[in-house]
Amino acid sequence: MGDVLLAGPAVRAVANGRIPDGSRPNHVVMLCGRQGEAAAAMLPGAAEVYSWDSPWIMNPAPAMTGPHADRLIDYVRNSRITEAVILTSFHQSPLPLALLLRLAGVERITGASTDYAGSLLDVRLKPGEDFSEDQPEAERALGIAEAAGFRLPAGDDGKLRLASVPDVADLVGHGPYVVVHPGAAVPARAWPPLHHAAAVELLQGAGHRVVVTGGPGETSLTATVAGPSALDLGGRTDLTSLAGVMAGAGAVITGNTGPAHLAAAVGTPVACLFSPVVPAIRWAPYGVPLELLGDQNAACRMTRARVCPVPGHPCLDSVSPEEVVAAVERLMGGVSSFSTHVRTRRKARNR
Repeated sequence: MGDVLLAGPAVRAVANGRIPDGSRPNHVVMLCGRQGEAAAAMLPGAAEVYSWDSPWIMNPAPAMTGPHADRLIDYVRNSRITEAVILTSFHQSPLPLALLLRLAGVERITGASTDYAGSLLDVRLKPGEDFSEDQPEAERALGIAEAAGFRLPAGDDGKLRLASVPDVADLVGHGPYVVVHPGAAVPARAWPPLHHAAAVELLQGAGHRVVVTGGPGETSLTATVAGPSALDLGGRTDLTSLAGVMAGAGAVITGNTGPAHLAAAVGTPVACLFSPVVPAIRWAPYGVPLELLGDQNAACRMTRARVCPVPGHPCLDSVSPEEVVAAVERLMGGVSSFSTHVRTRRKARNR
């Protein structure tokens, strides 16, 4: 979901049409895995969404069989798609998908590849040579779209955006609130549940109303975090209504997970408990006021680990609930930096 939301500015650029014929908007089909399908449907500029589980991206990966490949090839051929812009992350290759798209008859393909692409790419960007790898993923994707000849329309600031956001007053009631989203896709990116619960108590003690969010499989977690008095929306929102909940919040507390990017897409400040297993310069919430919490120089840095490789999970477990609440107060007071600035928390500085 986060990957898809970060591709949003690039999607809008492609939809705008090729410069100088920007007066002819493109009909854009967004191809993504099923985990990103709901987010893709919310992107401005995405006229259609087609879901296909990529065997070289998904984890666990589906078997790469002839029928599985044919499903994508047949769809692309029957849709008469003539051009593709492949938006990969810094550690992914566009070439397997480019091969299938060529077999489907796509005439022009743009992508970023460290490997020789031969006839698979018409426009090839070389990561680390044609652009820096140390940049936000949203800007990387937009750069790939620009290399294909697509630009954002005049007045588009290039931030994350959703096509629409619902009114969720029936869920959250009236009056200001702070959202706490304690779940994470993998254990290496999770702050302890009792730390979250303590932060909720402190926020309430400081006079904030707190709304706790989570998916259908996280209701036990959200109940623990919400305690007896916070509003527990665990399992009660889909992605669209969650966007509405995020949009109404004064700030969102979450880890490096999809809802962090959802909050950014609706313009809400984020206190992000960010494990450095991936680099914050690339994956921190983009384009909104940000407080980045966690030791960004911990031993797990850049490992891309799903389970913490360091005993005690020090990069996040060492962040206190009091620090998180202080970060929220800065965000709501308008004194935090935007997401182009990364805070680095080191234990040595606190001694």
